Amino acid sequence: MKKLDNFANSLQVLKGANFAAADNDEIYRTGVIGQFSLTFELAWKALQEVLRMHGAEGAETGSPREILQLGYKLGFVEDPAVWLAMLKNRNTLAHVYDADKADERILLIRGSFIPAFLVLEETLRKKLHEAEEDWAGPASSL
Repeated sequence: MKKLDNFANSLQVLKGANFAAADNDEIYRTGVIGQFSLTFELAWKALQEVLRMHGAEGAETGSPREILQLGYKLGFVEDPAVWLAMLKNRNTLAHVYDADKADERILLIRGSFIPAFLVLEETLRKKLHEAEEDWAGPASSL
C-alpha cells in the first residue's frame, strides 16, 4: 500500500538522522524537525487508510486527532499519550525559535517518537495483511 510505504520510507530517513549533528547544527536540526513532521503526517494518513480497509466506522474522514483516537480505540495505536504529544509537537514545532526548546523536541523525537513510529509501522503491516486476507477470502482447496 502506497501510504504505508511512504510512511515507512520517511521513517527510515528520520531514523537514519545524525542526532549528534542536530545538536550542533541549526540547519540539520531544522531538517530533523521537518522530517519528523512529514513522518507524522504520513503515519496518521497510513493509519487512516488501514482503518478504512478494516471497515472502521469513522475512518473515512477525520482530523489527525480523531484518527489517532480511533486507532487507539481499535487497538491499532499503542500509548496514546505519546501520540498526542507528537500531535501537539507537530502543531507547535513550526513556531519554535528557541534552540533549547528545539533541542528538547529533538530528544523527544529520538527517544519517544521514533520508537512509537516503529511500533505503528509493524502494527499497520500486520493489520494490512489481515485486511488483504479477509478481502481475498479463504483459499480454495483443490
